[in-house]
Amino acid sequence: MNVHLIAIGGSAMHNMAIAMHKKGFKVTGSDDEIFEPSKSRLAKLNLLPAKEGWDESNIHSGLDAVILGMHARIDNPELIKAQELGLKIYSYPEYIYEQTKDKIRVVVGGSHGKTTITAMILHVLNFHKIDCDYLVGAQLEGFDTMVKLTREAKIAVIEGDEYLSSPIDRRPKFHLYKPNIAILSGIAWDHINVFPTFDFYVEQFRIFVNQIEQGGSLVYCELDEEVKKVCEGARGDIKKLPYAIPKHKIENGITILTFDQLPTGDCQLQIFGDHNLMNLNGARLVCNQLNISDVQFYEAIQSFKGAAKRLELVKKNAVTAMYKDFAHSPSKLKATTQAVKKQFPNRKLIACMELHTFSSLTEEFLKEYNGSMELADDAIVYFNQHTIEHKKLKPISEEQVKNAFGGTNIRVITNTVVLQEELLKINFENKNLLMMSSGNFDGIDFKALGEKVVK
Repeated sequence: MNVHLIAIGGSAMHNMAIAMHKKGFKVTGSDDEIFEPSKSRLAKLNLLPAKEGWDESNIHSGLDAVILGMHARIDNPELIKAQELGLKIYSYPEYIYEQTKDKIRVVVGGSHGKTTITAMILHVLNFHKIDCDYLVGAQLEGFDTMVKLTREAKIAVIEGDEYLSSPIDRRPKFHLYKPNIAILSGIAWDHINVFPTFDFYVEQFRIFVNQIEQGGSLVYCELDEEVKKVCEGARGDIKKLPYAIPKHKIENGITILTFDQLPTGDCQLQIFGDHNLMNLNGARLVCNQLNISDVQFYEAIQSFKGAAKRLELVKKNAVTAMYKDFAHSPSKLKATTQAVKKQFPNRKLIACMELHTFSSLTEEFLKEYNGSMELADDAIVYFNQHTIEHKKLKPISEEQVKNAFGGTNIRVITNTVVLQEELLKINFENKNLLMMSSGNFDGIDFKALGEKVVK
């Protein structure tokens, strides 16, 4: 197979290029900008384009497939030539399906928890040496790439996000995977630039569950009312498996699953938070559908440390800890702050979030954040006016943001240097620091900050 990737430098795209190269395909690609770590990883396998930019000569009749990344535009010269030549053009979710259509496909959907649930399933399969293909949205410990495609594996585990597939295919990615086993973790309105109303957003999940193959299974969080409605309304031939929070206790900052009958006895975890416990329970039911018993699941999950940036421990000592988390939407902020407060009830929580996504910086969506950080003892909201300008959005003020979040614990900061200075004024004895963003607070070195916090 001879495959060309337009916009090869993207997170998912460069991982797909590596996966196909390892499968024995001839892989070429192009992009107008490629950053680290994509650049080094592609270069190591001689997949890095010789020069940045688009070049029509990359497209020729000898290509079996062209894969189009979201970073490319509809007027991309390579895309136009591929269309003129009548070549088969795939979005990357289309191509993932093409490569896994003869396998048992597990697709993880939901507004939150997707990466963690996918990582849990992969961890358990890997622990028990069960081979599988996969697509996951973060780099996982013990896995070389975020995408793996083979001829041999009988199972494919796919993180199915609801964002658009490509510039010429406006369907949400998770509509293209046609799962044999699906899981739906939660529905909380996001991506306002793509899904302008809540009802329209929910409709995408109805479509997702009705894409499940005939006689397939649907695992779902019954504590989420929208999820429950969507899943209970799915086709009658689909096997429906609800889950909630498993029985547990917290001792000295460690979460322990408690069992009355399992021969494993209690199960001590390295993760925490009600949302993660629900994720774990959902992953368990998926693994059951893959013929992994509860005993096997709990044996494996004890060594699961979490996915990168998902309540990831940065640094700790006996009296304080710093965590970073990918949380950015209102529901995620609430769940993550609640998790840290519950895990360390005798410590105060300094919670800091960055308004970074298109939705979060939109005036009409800001009100959705009301009360989302009320559990923090001190809550700091950070945003950068240059980011708003770059996204061509209407300016927002510090006062607007403060009023939108509500409560008396909110501070708003718009300078990353000032933010770090304010954080380092705090005596962190018996206090935890939680940094939440899908970005990096405009270049904060979390590791260096963590070192200073614990000192």
